[in-house]
Amino acid sequence: MSENRTELAEYGEFQLIQHLTKNVANLQPSTHVGVGDDAAVLDMGAGHFSLVSTDMLVEGVHFDLSYAPLEHLGYKAVISNVSDICAMNGVCEHITVSIAVSNRFSVQALEALYRGIKHACDRYRVDLVGGDTTSSSSGLVISVTAHGRVLKENLSLRSGAKEKDILVVTGNLGAAYMGLQILEREKSVFTDAPQVQPDLSGHDYILERQLKPEARVDIVHQLLEKGVVPSSMIDISDGLASEIFHLGSQSKLGCHLYEEKIPIDPKTYETARSFEMDPTLCALSGGEDYEILFTVTPEQYEEIMDLPDIVAIGYMADAGSGFNMETKDGHVVPIKAQGWDHMIKED
Repeated sequence: MSENRTELAEYGEFQLIQHLTKNVANLQPSTHVGVGDDAAVLDMGAGHFSLVSTDMLVEGVHFDLSYAPLEHLGYKAVISNVSDICAMNGVCEHITVSIAVSNRFSVQALEALYRGIKHACDRYRVDLVGGDTTSSSSGLVISVTAHGRVLKENLSLRSGAKEKDILVVTGNLGAAYMGLQILEREKSVFTDAPQVQPDLSGHDYILERQLKPEARVDIVHQLLEKGVVPSSMIDISDGLASEIFHLGSQSKLGCHLYEEKIPIDPKTYETARSFEMDPTLCALSGGEDYEILFTVTPEQYEEIMDLPDIVAIGYMADAGSGFNMETKDGHVVPIKAQGWDHMIKED
């Protein structure tokens, strides 16, 4: 082992993955796309690509059981993986679920977790086909692997965007992050004064976006009905800015984003202001929205612009232009990818 020590925080999650896998070569001819996209793409013939994605949720890092109900957590664990399959323009069909659990959890607690998993599977017509269970010295760890498929001609990767493509996003952004702020605030109040009941009234929408998000399977179907295949796609799990950087860097392009076009729900905006936060920054860096960011040609955008719940927020530019945002007052400023990264050391 080298005497030099490099801290994980010096890399961050995505740089660390790139570093650890830089010498890994694909040996199977069936591997169409390996590490580096929302899901791996396997060519199994018969006109379809098989899609595989996996995510791990760790107690104390990705979720806090003091305010995240186990049933909601099970649902969310499935949704985050279904969303990855959607981000390849595909449809999820199967999942496996593995958990590591300590003896502080009862059978009834795990039944609640699996009720949420089953609910998500039923809603999205996904089969739970296997997994593993083992012990944990502390806390709960959930690992979900999703299997899906997409017609070969419909596959969308992060790397396919072209200059002048329109940048499109579904739904609205920042709500999940503001839901988290509400939960953390009420947890802090309860910790300091256990006799005070949490005040969550009036925040139903943003709390649901945090605790029980949905995957945008509907968008995949709507694009298919319109005959439009996005040139690139990604789901928004780490914040809009971070995902724009992924699309741009892998497509070797820059981006011009319009602040006024970023969709932010009024409740999200109001809540951010009450916390003295910038709503735009919450949308850019918050994460866990599980909306879809994709690019299409101007001609394709005309085909889909009448679809509900999508909005054009900018366009892809040449790489030399960099990543920029035109603010509401007309200034052009660089975009910084400050999305949530659990490898970054907090102060």
